[in-house]
Amino acid sequence: MRRFLAAAIPLLLPAFAWAEAEPGPVNVGGYFRVMTRPDFQGGDSRLGYSTLYGRLLNEGPWGALELRLSLLDEVPGANNVWTSLHAKIEGGSVANADVGQGKLDRFALTQLYAKFGNVLFGRVTWQLGTLNTYLGDLGLYDLRIAEIFFETLGLSARYQGRMVDLLVGVGDSGYGIRRTEYDTILTAGGYLRLHLNDHVEIAAGGQAMREPGVEGNRFAPYTTPDVRFEDFLRHEVAKTWIDANPGQEDLFPPPLPTSSSSYKAIGYLGFGGFGPIEWNSLFVNYVRRHPENFYVETFEGRDYQIFVKELTDERYQLNVGDQLQLSLVPRQLDAAIAFLYGSHWNDDNEIAPSEDDRSFYSGVLRLQLYVTRTVHCLVESSVAYERSKQGNQYREHLDSVFRNEDGVPDTRGFEYGDSASRTTWQGKMGMVLNPLGYGLFTRPSLRILYGVQYSTQTNAFGNSFVESLDQFNYFGGTEQHWHHVLALEVEAWF
Repeated sequence: MRRFLAAAIPLLLPAFAWAEAEPGPVNVGGYFRVMTRPDFQGGDSRLGYSTLYGRLLNEGPWGALELRLSLLDEVPGANNVWTSLHAKIEGGSVANADVGQGKLDRFALTQLYAKFGNVLFGRVTWQLGTLNTYLGDLGLYDLRIAEIFFETLGLSARYQGRMVDLLVGVGDSGYGIRRTEYDTILTAGGYLRLHLNDHVEIAAGGQAMREPGVEGNRFAPYTTPDVRFEDFLRHEVAKTWIDANPGQEDLFPPPLPTSSSSYKAIGYLGFGGFGPIEWNSLFVNYVRRHPENFYVETFEGRDYQIFVKELTDERYQLNVGDQLQLSLVPRQLDAAIAFLYGSHWNDDNEIAPSEDDRSFYSGVLRLQLYVTRTVHCLVESSVAYERSKQGNQYREHLDSVFRNEDGVPDTRGFEYGDSASRTTWQGKMGMVLNPLGYGLFTRPSLRILYGVQYSTQTNAFGNSFVESLDQFNYFGGTEQHWHHVLALEVEAWF
């Protein structure tokens, strides 16, 4: 009990009470990347659409600042009570580097929590606040597949032994998912990681979410009865009902209360430390996405709330990613290889292509040759194949705006473009200056790069082109499958 009070009192007293305690060390760390990428083809200074083709040249600026204040110091090897406070501020804008111009509204306090250890149980760390947790990441994609509690604020307990790493947590994800339409979403989960030896570790875990129905709460789960998925996609639910029931606007079907649930399972296998293999990380997740709530349609000057829980509760994902880091020739040549597979499907949708109904495969290879300890040569190549499961979604040609799989123009249809697949290749090369020496992921890095992309889709990069084929489109249009960018960028951890 004395240990519990020693850790809990600093967390519960107001800030002025902290000044009476002996001040502990303050640690400041963070990350940033900033770049300029002249783009002479009308793009937004990124080589492609997303990091599916590798994060290099496909990300924008970013900054993060992490703060840690130790109130009661942890003594290595001892079983003493300790307490620390943590905060993280991050966002994606830098002056003169993007349209946000570094404004503070592009940043957020994304993490704020307190940790206290050896309270009630030895080797157990309690965390109260934001709970975002992940088992590792795919550095070449800047992706965290085995991640839980991203939207959750609550309490977790983590036991760390010589071989066992166990975490359990509970909390509320309502604000993280619903934002301004808050409703309680109870969340529970955790993971178990086993360090089998210095060369192998495995882990499995997950989380479950439950949003109970609360009759009378307009942000709680409801469903509007007898809605066709086609009308939902077109936002014509009210129009269809009024057309079928003229003059009965006041009798539009009221929503029915219900409840919502979702879940996520994660897995991890890591091995390495032998031969040229520095480390290999394999991640997997299986997700049932949380249902959406409602949207508003306006028809003949009147607003109608359409509740869509039953139309969005069958969206699933399977994602698998692997990254292998190799030391091919020590202090001369390193390599990293990453693969990514995803299958996303929506059992409610059988008529329209979307990001919820697709599969993709991607591979990235990066080589870094050490000319000297601090001057390196970087070469990277990636290829990705994406396929829509519900028809055409990609435009291979400038004039392929609305065309179905049979090649017939269909302006009321849901298919967009003239192809159900997209294949993209990217190549990147240049010089890297690493003041701290060898390593693919040693930072800071100052990079001078050239990137090229070929895609079967025309203009497959962020742009401001006017895509209309209207005769009064004075800007015209262009069809281009190749894209080139030059980049000067710096990336650092501190």
